[in-house]
Amino acid sequence: MGAFRAFPYLLPLLSGALVLVPLIATGSDSQLPKARTDLNPKDLKRVTSVTKPTADFSKAEQFETMSGGAATTKAIVNGDAFSHFSPNITFEEEQDFKLGNALFTKLWVSAPSSTQASDGLGPLFNARACQSCHLKDGRGHPPEGSADSTSMFLRLARPARTDEEREAIADFRKINFPDAVYGEQFQDLAVPGLQSEGKMQIAYEDVPVTLGDGEVVSLRKPTYSVTNLGYGPLEGDVTLSPRIAPPMIGMGLIQAIHEADILAKADPDDKDGDGISGKAALVRDHRSGEVKLGRFGFKAQNASVREQSSGAFAGDIGISTPDDPFSHGDCTKAQDDCLAMPTGVQERLGPVEAPDPVLPLVTFYSENLAVPARRNIDDPIVLKGKEMFYSAGCTACHTPKFVTRRDAGNKAHAFQLIWPYSDFLLHDMGEGLADGQQVGVANGQEWRTQPLWGVGLTKTVNNHTFFLHDGRARNLTEAILWHGGEAEAARGAFAAMQKQDRTALLTFLESL
Repeated sequence: MGAFRAFPYLLPLLSGALVLVPLIATGSDSQLPKARTDLNPKDLKRVTSVTKPTADFSKAEQFETMSGGAATTKAIVNGDAFSHFSPNITFEEEQDFKLGNALFTKLWVSAPSSTQASDGLGPLFNARACQSCHLKDGRGHPPEGSADSTSMFLRLARPARTDEEREAIADFRKINFPDAVYGEQFQDLAVPGLQSEGKMQIAYEDVPVTLGDGEVVSLRKPTYSVTNLGYGPLEGDVTLSPRIAPPMIGMGLIQAIHEADILAKADPDDKDGDGISGKAALVRDHRSGEVKLGRFGFKAQNASVREQSSGAFAGDIGISTPDDPFSHGDCTKAQDDCLAMPTGVQERLGPVEAPDPVLPLVTFYSENLAVPARRNIDDPIVLKGKEMFYSAGCTACHTPKFVTRRDAGNKAHAFQLIWPYSDFLLHDMGEGLADGQQVGVANGQEWRTQPLWGVGLTKTVNNHTFFLHDGRARNLTEAILWHGGEAEAARGAFAAMQKQDRTALLTFLESL
């Protein structure tokens, strides 16, 4: 069966003449490639030309409909719009995608259980399945009008306290430090017989904003706390950083963007004086130990889809994999009752609860969820809105397009013109969006630019329009108005527009 092959899609498929990719050195002197190493001069010229920002808003650009290149789905737009496989994977790979989907939607149960292939949940956890957070492979939401916070959780972290801890962060061996009792993530659920860690509480304050034409928009400012703590108080310097689950589409394509193309847009010292100082997130690969470019997660703390997946298995569900082999999930040494609970490890299958090929299959599934095709790209209002998006300066961070690398790990991702509308860099978004939590090189006000492809289908797929890392924005207007810091000028330009121009810009976003 395809699931038990040697997983060729996890290996580099080198093509073309230039295959001598510079190695990434470890330590503080890490060097990532500064130029495309996968292209010959002719291809490089083509890529430079096709990714040049447009200045013509009278018509759609060539190939603009195909947001994910050949990996774009043209399926009928409905609630399953984010759940299709990329149409350019092979027939054999379709089997792996479907097996990965089955594991992604699988409900795990507590151990011991008669269904031994499914036990090992928790003991502390936030969800029973990947799909529970990534609803229909889409966007999570805050617990609106109910106690359901399944697709939202709190990251816990404290800053470095000693020179040794600061050195570990500087050397990319740590991204921050967990709470001594509650660990890296606040778990509001537990298996039978174990007390959960407590409950997340959100209080909102209305903040009115008056736009240039007099329209008043009410933003809601959240404050986060925890109640019913099951294991004593949190440490005094621990921060609570909320997260809703992000959409899953196009992750393999993001992974296939060449490092040099992302680094070319970084300007951490704002040498060009434009007020935008995007910073690359450097992280240490959990398996190889190499320093790589982070590009996944709200603070770009993971370099690969596999790392993102293994971290979710461990932190969200409490399931151990070969990459994260601790079978008690996020239980800490201070949680004796949690550590005493049985695990789902089956000796005949190996030392972890989800042995291979579980993680590779879920990774493959996550890498190959297709990006939906654009809609209404020739509509005059959409074209006007695109012009407003560019003129407001939004593309300074939301980079429209890239061409992926020729030597991508999967041929389906190789040499594709894609339109993610993100530079995948860290930016200071101002005090309004700050969580105060350091994550690797990202400080408490910095966030990765979120890709915008598929944003207009959020309502269709997930039946809500909650945006930003914590879902505080109830629509795209509020999301834009929360932008600050490096995005303050773009936010101000949007706020100063006349209503018809703002409406056009929003219509453009809804076409993505």
